[in-house]
Amino acid sequence: QVQVAESGGGLVQPGGSLRLSCTASGTTFSRAAVGWYRQAPGQQREYLGQIISQGRTDYMSPIKGRSTISRDNAKNTAYLEMNDLKPEDTAVYSCNVRIEGTIFDYWGQGTQVTVSS
Repeated sequence: QVQVAESGGGLVQPGGSLRLSCTASGTTFSRAAVGWYRQAPGQQREYLGQIISQGRTDYMSPIKGRSTISRDNAKNTAYLEMNDLKPEDTAVYSCNVRIEGTIFDYWGQGTQVTVSS
């Protein structure tokens, strides 16, 4: 059974930084692409970016230029590091683990990030 879990969220002041983790078990993580998303209250889920199995990354405008997506296959974990956080970054952040070349993908339960002074 595949399980995905996010961690690293919390309360941070504006201008601060956070590193979120996405850990998967029960699957071949090295073959997976990992996408990061967020959902603020009353808004639709928003795609932020991804890292594919070969390490290439893509970033969407909400986080581009102030974030880094990385992975450590030995730990079955992907990361989203965000800097210069703003109150509008407040949301539940989730990851999607998609096994490349298959129809299978898995979601974590999300981790809350609150940016406030």
